[in-house]
Amino acid sequence: QLHLVESGGGLAQPGGSLRLSCAGSAFDLQYYAIGWFRQAPGREREGVSCLDIRGGSMNYADSVKGRFTISRDNTRTSLFLQMNSLKPEDTAIYYCAAQTHLGPAGSTCLDHYGYEYWGQGTQVTVSS
Repeated sequence: QLHLVESGGGLAQPGGSLRLSCAGSAFDLQYYAIGWFRQAPGREREGVSCLDIRGGSMNYADSVKGRFTISRDNTRTSLFLQMNSLKPEDTAIYYCAAQTHLGPAGSTCLDHYGYEYWGQGTQVTVSS
C-alpha cells in the first residue's frame, strides 16, 4: 500500500505563497496520475491540479490556473504544489492522491475516479 503524507500547509495572507509537499514511496508508471485535491467546509472535494504520469501533461482547475504549479522531484518520491497569489477562497484542506485506474470516458485526472491512495491532508488558511 502506498502511504502519502502531506506537509507545508499553514496560514498565509492574501497574495502570499505556500508550497505543499507530498511524500510517498514512488510516483511512477504504476499510476495513471497523481494530483492535489481540496475540500473547504460545506463544499464538495474538488480537483486542484494533477499530473498525467504516462502522458506527462499537467492539468489545473480554472480557479488556480496561472497561480498554482504542480511538480515532481527527480527521484519521483515527492509531489509538490507551489501556490502563489493566494486568495481567501483557497482556504481548504489539501490532499494528495494517486490514481490506480482510469475513470470513465469523459473524465479527467481532476475528477475523483480511480484514486485509490490518499494522504491525511494539510490545512491551508488564507486570511488577513
